[in-house]
Amino acid sequence: MRAVWRLARLVPHVLHGLWLVKRRFELLSAVERHQLIQWWSAKTLRILGVTLKVEGQALPTGHLLVANHVSWLDIAAVHAVLPQARFVSKADVRHWPMVGALVEGAGTLFIERESKRDALRVVHQAAAALQAGDCVAFFPEGTTGPGPELLPFHANLLQAAVSAQAPVLPLVLRWHEPGERFSASARFIGDTTLVQSLWAIASARGLGIDVQILPGVDVAGRDRRALAEALRGVISARL
Repeated sequence: MRAVWRLARLVPHVLHGLWLVKRRFELLSAVERHQLIQWWSAKTLRILGVTLKVEGQALPTGHLLVANHVSWLDIAAVHAVLPQARFVSKADVRHWPMVGALVEGAGTLFIERESKRDALRVVHQAAAALQAGDCVAFFPEGTTGPGPELLPFHANLLQAAVSAQAPVLPLVLRWHEPGERFSASARFIGDTTLVQSLWAIASARGLGIDVQILPGVDVAGRDRRALAEALRGVISARL
């Protein structure tokens, strides 16, 4: 019954978000869009019974945000804290029902992961966004992991920060629930479908996420591979 009630509340909230993206966003300033993204994301977490705890301070402008990746809800958790973040996401997310339109409206940069040429295009696009003062965000693991153990970090998109000489802001995401320091309910791995994951999250009792904003990392004198290893070590140690 808990899951049914939460999902019944989530549906109109998602539809409202779609209406805002389609009808309102183009009429709003960047600050107003960020306010709506933050409100919508935080309410999404509340509807699903997720508590949010935040530590640390963000950088003002023009930085690349990197975080570990556990759940499809990670983006909502980050946007509830840093609504200005423009995520880089795999292109097929654009075609997910309802979710695709929402993330596209939030300024997501889409990438065809199998195409080296498209990866280069996104690196240039991200570097230009960083130079313009935007916050660009991505998950260097490239896919969701189990939680406590990080997957290898892919370095390609870090080239955007190196090229733009923009600082990197590491973010640590830890999903938890009573009795589990790393929540099993939030994991989106293996053959788990989006529907199965949504039901597990909506059914969970006491689910929470801790978002830790770590100190910014200067990219001066580092290549992207060395930077990837350093960031993986920092995030892993904090987890």
